Amino acid sequence: MQGKIVKGIAGFYYVHVVESGIYECKAKGIFRKEKMKPLVGDDVELEILNEEEKKGNIIRILPRRNELLRPAVSNVDQAIVIFAGKKPDPNYNLLDRFLIRMQMEHTKTIICINKADLLTEEERESIRAIYAGCGSQLLFTSTKTMEGLEALQKVLLGKTSTVAGPSGVGKSSLINLLQGNTVMETGSISTKIERGKHTTRHSQLIPISGSSYIMDTPGFSTLYINELEKEELKDFYDEFSKLERGCRFPGCNHVSEPDCQVKLAVEDGKIAKRRYENYTLLFEELKNVKRY
Repeated sequence: MQGKIVKGIAGFYYVHVVESGIYECKAKGIFRKEKMKPLVGDDVELEILNEEEKKGNIIRILPRRNELLRPAVSNVDQAIVIFAGKKPDPNYNLLDRFLIRMQMEHTKTIICINKADLLTEEERESIRAIYAGCGSQLLFTSTKTMEGLEALQKVLLGKTSTVAGPSGVGKSSLINLLQGNTVMETGSISTKIERGKHTTRHSQLIPISGSSYIMDTPGFSTLYINELEKEELKDFYDEFSKLERGCRFPGCNHVSEPDCQVKLAVEDGKIAKRRYENYTLLFEELKNVKRY
Protein backbone atom coordinates (compact mmCIF):
# COMPACT_ATOMS: atom_id res chain seq x y z
CA MET A 1 0.00 0.00 0.00
CA GLN A 2 1.25 3.51 -0.83
CA GLY A 3 0.61 6.79 0.94
CA LYS A 4 2.09 10.16 1.82
CA ILE A 5 3.60 11.18 5.17
CA VAL A 6 1.53 14.07 6.51
CA LYS A 7 3.17 14.39 9.93
CA GLY A 8 6.10 13.02 11.87
CA ILE A 9 6.53 13.33 15.63
CA ALA A 10 8.41 11.41 18.33
CA GLY A 11 9.36 8.56 16.00
CA PHE A 12 5.83 8.07 14.64
CA TYR A 13 4.82 8.93 11.08
CA TYR A 14 1.23 9.57 10.05
CA VAL A 15 0.64 8.37 6.50
CA HIS A 16 -2.36 9.49 4.43
CA VAL A 17 -3.68 6.80 2.10
CA VAL A 18 -6.33 8.09 -0.31
CA GLU A 19 -9.74 6.53 0.44
CA SER A 20 -8.36 4.65 3.47
CA GLY A 21 -7.40 7.39 5.90
CA ILE A 22 -4.43 7.99 8.19
CA TYR A 23 -2.14 5.20 9.42
CA GLU A 24 0.17 5.59 12.40
CA CYS A 25 3.48 4.07 11.37
CA LYS A 26 7.00 3.40 12.57
CA ALA A 27 9.94 3.43 10.16
CA LYS A 28 11.84 0.18 9.61
CA GLY A 29 15.34 0.02 11.08
CA ILE A 30 16.84 -0.16 7.58
CA PHE A 31 16.39 3.61 7.22
CA ARG A 32 18.60 4.24 10.26
CA LYS A 33 21.28 1.97 8.80
CA GLU A 34 21.12 3.87 5.51
CA LYS A 35 21.04 7.20 7.44
CA MET A 36 17.84 8.15 5.63
CA LYS A 37 15.16 9.82 7.71
CA PRO A 38 11.54 9.90 6.45
CA LEU A 39 10.30 13.44 5.84
CA VAL A 40 6.87 15.03 5.81
CA GLY A 41 5.86 14.94 2.14
CA ASP A 42 7.53 11.62 1.38
CA ASP A 43 5.61 9.13 -0.74
CA VAL A 44 6.07 5.76 0.95
CA GLU A 45 5.15 2.09 0.85
CA LEU A 46 3.76 0.61 4.05
CA GLU A 47 2.81 -2.74 5.46
CA ILE A 48 -0.37 -2.84 7.51
CA LEU A 49 -0.02 -4.30 11.00
CA ASN A 50 -3.55 -3.62 12.21
CA GLU A 51 -6.20 -2.32 9.79
CA GLU A 52 -8.78 -1.70 12.51
CA GLU A 53 -6.42 0.47 14.55
CA LYS A 54 -4.82 1.90 11.39
CA LYS A 55 -1.27 0.96 12.37
CA GLY A 56 1.59 0.00 10.07
CA ASN A 57 5.28 0.16 9.19
CA ILE A 58 6.97 2.27 6.51
CA ILE A 59 8.99 -0.21 4.47
CA ARG A 60 10.15 2.00 1.57
CA ILE A 61 10.59 5.67 0.78
CA LEU A 62 9.81 6.36 -2.88
CA PRO A 63 12.21 8.61 -4.85
CA ARG A 64 11.96 12.30 -3.86
CA ARG A 65 11.38 15.01 -6.46
CA ASN A 66 13.09 17.50 -4.16
CA GLU A 67 13.98 18.11 -0.53
CA LEU A 68 13.93 21.38 1.41
CA LEU A 69 16.27 21.97 4.32
CA ARG A 70 14.23 24.67 6.10
CA PRO A 71 11.61 23.43 6.73
CA ALA A 72 12.78 19.81 6.34
CA VAL A 73 10.13 18.52 3.92
CA SER A 74 10.08 16.77 0.53
CA ASN A 75 8.21 16.68 -2.79
CA VAL A 76 7.18 20.35 -2.62
CA ASP A 77 6.04 22.14 -5.80
CA GLN A 78 5.95 25.68 -4.43
CA ALA A 79 6.11 27.83 -1.30
CA ILE A 80 3.39 30.22 -0.16
CA VAL A 81 4.86 32.77 2.26
CA ILE A 82 2.16 34.49 4.31
CA PHE A 83 2.60 37.85 6.01
CA ALA A 84 -0.08 40.12 7.46
CA GLY A 85 -0.64 43.51 5.86
CA LYS A 86 -1.17 44.86 9.40
CA LYS A 87 -1.41 43.57 12.97
CA PRO A 88 1.46 42.72 12.85
CA ASP A 89 3.01 45.00 10.24
CA PRO A 90 5.01 43.05 7.65
CA ASN A 91 8.69 42.53 8.35
CA TYR A 92 10.07 43.04 4.84
CA ASN A 93 13.59 42.03 5.82
CA LEU A 94 12.27 38.66 6.99
CA LEU A 95 10.17 38.31 3.84
CA ASP A 96 13.21 38.99 1.64
CA ARG A 97 15.18 36.38 3.57
CA PHE A 98 12.45 33.84 2.87
CA LEU A 99 12.43 34.66 -0.86
CA ILE A 100 16.19 34.16 -0.96
CA ARG A 101 15.99 30.91 1.01
CA MET A 102 13.41 29.45 -1.36
CA GLN A 103 15.51 30.46 -4.38
CA MET A 104 18.45 28.69 -2.73
CA GLU A 105 16.19 25.62 -2.56
CA HIS A 106 15.10 26.14 -6.22
CA THR A 107 11.47 26.46 -5.14
CA LYS A 108 8.91 28.80 -6.70
CA THR A 109 7.45 31.27 -4.18
CA ILE A 110 4.09 33.07 -4.01
CA ILE A 111 3.80 36.03 -1.61
CA CYS A 112 0.46 36.16 0.21
CA ILE A 113 -0.40 39.34 2.13
CA ASN A 114 -3.19 38.38 4.53
CA LYS A 115 -5.53 40.65 6.55
CA ALA A 116 -5.83 42.76 3.39
CA ASP A 117 -9.12 44.20 4.67
CA LEU A 118 -7.01 46.35 7.04
CA LEU A 119 -5.10 47.98 4.16
CA THR A 120 -5.90 51.12 2.21
CA GLU A 121 -5.44 51.06 -1.56
CA GLU A 122 -2.39 53.29 -1.11
CA GLU A 123 -0.83 50.78 1.30
CA ARG A 124 -1.53 47.93 -1.12
CA GLU A 125 0.10 49.88 -3.93
CA SER A 126 3.16 50.45 -1.77
CA ILE A 127 3.56 46.68 -1.22
CA ARG A 128 3.03 46.01 -4.93
CA ALA A 129 5.75 48.53 -5.77
CA ILE A 130 8.26 46.89 -3.42
CA TYR A 131 7.86 43.43 -4.97
CA ALA A 132 6.96 44.32 -8.55
CA GLY A 133 10.23 42.99 -9.97
CA CYS A 134 11.08 40.23 -7.51
CA GLY A 135 9.87 37.37 -9.73
CA SER A 136 7.22 36.08 -7.29
CA GLN A 137 3.44 36.34 -7.69
CA LEU A 138 1.78 38.61 -5.11
CA LEU A 139 -1.70 37.91 -3.71
CA PHE A 140 -3.83 39.83 -1.19
CA THR A 141 -6.17 37.76 1.00
CA SER A 142 -8.57 38.26 3.88
CA THR A 143 -10.23 35.57 5.97
CA LYS A 144 -12.72 38.22 7.11
CA THR A 145 -13.99 39.31 3.66
CA MET A 146 -12.91 36.16 1.74
CA GLU A 147 -10.94 38.36 -0.64
CA GLY A 148 -8.35 36.47 -2.69
CA LEU A 149 -9.44 33.00 -1.52
CA GLU A 150 -10.48 31.88 -5.01
CA ALA A 151 -7.20 33.14 -6.53
CA LEU A 152 -5.22 31.33 -3.83
CA GLN A 153 -7.15 28.09 -4.40
CA LYS A 154 -6.27 28.25 -8.11
CA VAL A 155 -2.59 28.66 -7.23
CA LEU A 156 -2.76 25.61 -4.94
CA LEU A 157 -4.71 23.35 -7.32
CA GLY A 158 -2.93 20.08 -8.02
CA LYS A 159 0.20 21.15 -6.12
CA THR A 160 1.95 20.32 -2.87
CA SER A 161 2.62 23.73 -1.37
CA THR A 162 4.62 24.54 1.74
CA VAL A 163 2.98 27.39 3.64
CA ALA A 164 5.09 29.43 6.02
CA GLY A 165 5.15 32.78 7.76
CA PRO A 166 5.61 34.47 11.12
CA SER A 167 3.23 33.74 13.98
CA GLY A 168 0.12 35.90 14.20
CA VAL A 169 -0.45 36.53 10.49
CA GLY A 170 -3.61 34.39 10.24
CA LYS A 171 -1.92 31.42 8.61
CA SER A 172 -3.97 28.77 10.44
CA SER A 173 -7.26 30.62 9.79
CA LEU A 174 -6.43 30.82 6.10
CA ILE A 175 -5.58 27.12 5.90
CA ASN A 176 -8.78 26.18 7.74
CA LEU A 177 -10.82 28.17 5.21
CA LEU A 178 -9.05 26.48 2.31
CA GLN A 179 -10.10 23.13 3.74
CA GLY A 180 -13.76 24.19 3.59
CA ASN A 181 -14.69 21.92 0.67
CA THR A 182 -13.05 18.83 2.15
CA VAL A 183 -14.49 18.79 5.67
CA MET A 184 -15.42 15.10 5.49
CA GLU A 185 -11.90 14.12 4.48
CA THR A 186 -10.04 16.42 6.84
CA GLY A 187 -12.27 15.68 9.85
CA SER A 188 -10.70 12.29 10.52
CA ILE A 189 -7.27 13.68 9.69
CA SER A 190 -7.76 16.44 12.24
CA THR A 191 -8.44 13.93 14.98
CA LYS A 192 -5.47 11.80 14.05
CA ILE A 193 -2.85 14.55 13.70
CA GLU A 194 -4.40 17.07 16.12
CA ARG A 195 -5.24 19.76 13.59
CA GLY A 196 -7.04 22.89 14.70
CA LYS A 197 -4.57 24.09 17.33
CA HIS A 198 -3.79 27.78 17.10
CA THR A 199 -0.03 27.19 17.11
CA THR A 200 1.69 24.86 14.67
CA ARG A 201 4.54 23.06 16.41
CA HIS A 202 5.53 20.57 13.71
CA SER A 203 5.46 20.52 9.93
CA GLN A 204 2.37 18.70 8.70
CA LEU A 205 0.74 18.04 5.35
CA ILE A 206 -2.97 18.80 4.99
CA PRO A 207 -5.06 17.48 2.07
CA ILE A 208 -7.30 20.27 0.73
CA SER A 209 -8.55 18.38 -2.33
CA GLY A 210 -7.81 15.13 -4.15
CA SER A 211 -4.48 16.27 -5.59
CA SER A 212 -3.79 19.41 -3.56
CA TYR A 213 -1.83 19.41 -0.31
CA ILE A 214 -0.74 22.21 2.00
CA MET A 215 2.40 21.80 4.09
CA ASP A 216 1.83 23.84 7.25
CA THR A 217 5.08 24.72 9.04
CA PRO A 218 5.84 26.31 12.41
CA GLY A 219 5.89 30.12 12.43
CA PHE A 220 9.33 31.67 12.13
CA SER A 221 10.76 34.88 13.55
CA THR A 222 14.26 34.60 12.09
CA LEU A 223 15.70 33.04 8.95
CA TYR A 224 19.39 32.65 8.28
CA ILE A 225 21.07 32.68 4.86
CA ASN A 226 24.63 32.53 6.18
CA GLU A 227 25.71 29.86 3.70
CA LEU A 228 25.78 32.54 1.00
CA GLU A 229 28.90 34.53 0.15
CA LYS A 230 28.16 38.27 0.08
CA GLU A 231 29.07 38.38 -3.63
CA GLU A 232 26.34 35.81 -4.37
CA LEU A 233 23.52 37.79 -2.76
CA LYS A 234 22.81 39.99 -5.78
CA ASP A 235 22.02 36.89 -7.86
CA PHE A 236 18.87 36.38 -5.77
CA TYR A 237 17.38 39.76 -6.75
CA ASP A 238 15.65 39.54 -10.14
CA GLU A 239 15.39 43.34 -10.30
CA PHE A 240 19.17 43.64 -10.29
CA SER A 241 19.95 41.07 -12.96
CA LYS A 242 18.15 43.10 -15.64
CA LEU A 243 20.32 46.14 -14.94
CA GLU A 244 23.76 44.99 -13.85
CA ARG A 245 25.11 44.57 -17.38
CA GLY A 246 25.13 48.37 -17.51
CA CYS A 247 27.29 48.73 -14.36
CA ARG A 248 30.81 50.05 -14.88
CA PHE A 249 32.49 47.15 -13.07
CA PRO A 250 31.94 43.45 -13.87
CA GLY A 251 30.74 41.69 -10.72
CA CYS A 252 29.41 44.94 -9.26
CA ASN A 253 27.87 44.32 -5.84
CA HIS A 254 25.64 47.42 -6.10
CA VAL A 255 26.76 48.76 -2.73
CA SER A 256 29.71 51.18 -2.89
CA GLU A 257 30.77 50.98 -6.54
CA PRO A 258 30.47 54.10 -8.75
CA ASP A 259 28.34 54.18 -11.92
CA CYS A 260 26.10 51.39 -10.63
CA GLN A 261 22.88 50.98 -12.62
CA VAL A 262 21.07 49.34 -9.71
CA LYS A 263 21.74 52.30 -7.39
CA LEU A 264 20.67 54.64 -10.19
CA ALA A 265 17.42 52.68 -10.59
CA VAL A 266 16.77 53.06 -6.84
CA GLU A 267 17.29 56.83 -7.11
CA ASP A 268 14.90 56.94 -10.10
CA GLY A 269 12.25 54.93 -8.23
CA LYS A 270 12.47 51.94 -10.61
CA ILE A 271 13.55 49.70 -7.73
CA ALA A 272 11.85 50.19 -4.33
CA LYS A 273 14.13 51.86 -1.81
CA ARG A 274 12.97 49.53 0.97
CA ARG A 275 13.86 46.47 -1.09
CA TYR A 276 17.33 47.87 -1.83
CA GLU A 277 17.93 48.87 1.79
CA ASN A 278 17.16 45.31 2.89
CA TYR A 279 19.66 44.09 0.31
CA THR A 280 22.43 46.30 1.74
CA LEU A 281 21.60 45.16 5.30
CA LEU A 282 21.84 41.52 4.25
CA PHE A 283 25.07 42.25 2.33
CA GLU A 284 26.65 43.72 5.47
CA GLU A 285 25.42 40.79 7.53
CA LEU A 286 27.04 38.29 5.15
CA LYS A 287 30.22 40.36 5.06
CA ASN A 288 30.52 39.94 8.82
CA VAL A 289 29.90 36.19 8.89
CA LYS A 290 32.99 34.32 10.04
CA ARG A 291 34.10 31.69 7.51
CA TYR A 292 35.96 28.70 8.90
